This record gives sequence, C-alpha cells and structure tokens, in this order.
Amino acid sequence: MTRDLSEVRFLTVAEVAEMMRVSTMTVYRLVHAGELPAIRFGRSFRIPESAVAAAVQPPVADVG
Repeated sequence: MTRDLSEVRFLTVAEVAEMMRVSTMTVYRLVHAGELPAIRFGRSFRIPESAVAAAVQPPVADVG
C-alpha cells in the first residue's frame, strides 16, 4: 500500500495556496490544525499532492 517516495510529488505552501485559491496563512492553519498532512523540512513544509487532491474533494453524503 505504501508508495515509493519517488512517486510522491510534494508541493510548497505557496503552490498549495495557489491551487486552492486561498492565502498561504490559510494553508499554514490547515497544516497546523492537522487538516492537511505535511512534512516539515527544516523551517519549511511540503504537502503531498495527493493530500491536496483529497482535501478539495467534495464530501460524499448519504442522502435518503
């Protein structure tokens, strides 16, 4: 189930903010709240592209 790290694309906070059309501060808040998984490299964060895709997916509601 785990993927090789060479297959994972990591994005910067600025790239994620641009993709989600929010401020960088909003991305930092999501990371610090644990709502957006990230890896810390020194003083900067990298977010897996798959985590961003999962975060912007609309929730599936069971209506009926």
